[in-house]
Parts: sequence; C-alpha cells; structure tokens
Amino acid sequence: MGPLFNATDEWSFVIALVIGIAFGYLLESAGFSSSRKLAGVFYGYDFVVLQVFFTAAITAAIGLLFFEYFGWIDLSDIWVNRFYTGSAILGGALMGLGFVVGGFCPGTSACASAIGKIDAMLFLGGFIIGVVIFDAFYPLYAGFYKAGNQGPIKIYESLGMNREVFLLLFVIIAIASFVATGYIQQKISHKSKKY
Repeated sequence: MGPLFNATDEWSFVIALVIGIAFGYLLESAGFSSSRKLAGVFYGYDFVVLQVFFTAAITAAIGLLFFEYFGWIDLSDIWVNRFYTGSAILGGALMGLGFVVGGFCPGTSACASAIGKIDAMLFLGGFIIGVVIFDAFYPLYAGFYKAGNQGPIKIYESLGMNREVFLLLFVIIAIASFVATGYIQQKISHKSKKY
C-alpha cells in the first residue's frame, strides 16, 4: 500500500524535480503564466482557473477514494494540516487580495518568472520578502496564528456529512459551475465580438 515512493529515498529529490518541472510545464501550457488569465476569474471574463481547480480537486478526491477502496492507500495515513480559524481567514483574504492586485499566486509567479516575465519576478520577490518578514516577526503574532485550532479537520467532518455524500455534492456543484461559467464566458465573448 502507498506511498508510491518514500521521501527518505535518495531518488525522492530526483522524482520531486521531475514532477516540479512537469507541473511548471503544464501551468505554462495552460496559460497560467498570464496574469490576465489568472485574474480573469475575479473580473468575470475568464474562468479557466476555477475550472482547473475544481477539476484537480475532484480528480484527487475521487482518485483517493478509489485508491483506498482497492487497498492501494490508507487515507488515515495522509497528513492533514491543522486548521487555525483566524489565521486561515486573514491569510485567505491577503492571498485573495494579492491574487486580484498582482494577478499571480506564488506558484504561478514562479512559473511566469521562469519564462522571463518581469511583473511575475516582482511579485515573486514580494512574496519572498513577505515570507522573510513573516518569519522574522512570528513571535509577535504567534498567539493569533495558533488561535482557533480546529485540529486536522476536513470539510465534510465540519459539516457533519458522510465523505461520499460530500464528494457527490461537490461534483454536482463543480458541474453546475462549469455550465454557469461557460454560459457567462459565451455571453462575454459575443458582446466583445459586437464591439
């Protein structure tokens, strides 16, 4: 039963490098090095980011359930980060604001920097400075950061739902969002063609 490779194995760094390069290539191929495409979801003219995130989440969730069903993995062995309410809300708000203003998230800024986009390099530099500042002053707000500890809780647990029922609802919501955003994008493209 999983994992497919062990992080203590000497090949783990090589495998991580290959996976990282492949991931960066796929991001670039999908157009995720474009800040206009990434920010488009917030401005309502491009929903590829939303569709990719939903697709990735559904694929991973369904895949993990099937892997457990066939005995290839034990889901109780998967590490789940602790959820700290206040810091998650503040961090999510800051991340969202940075995404809207800069048009990148940390991963896509690295991808766009790799192909020479100056705005992405500035964004990535700001991200690195932010990490250094966060680390330097961490003792000042460690109490807030650790407050509201919910433990390694999962969404379906917090809602008091069965995980299979939650996944089914999640898939239905994703399909509905694909249909809705496809309709919106079609309307927007027809309007832009008129002008």
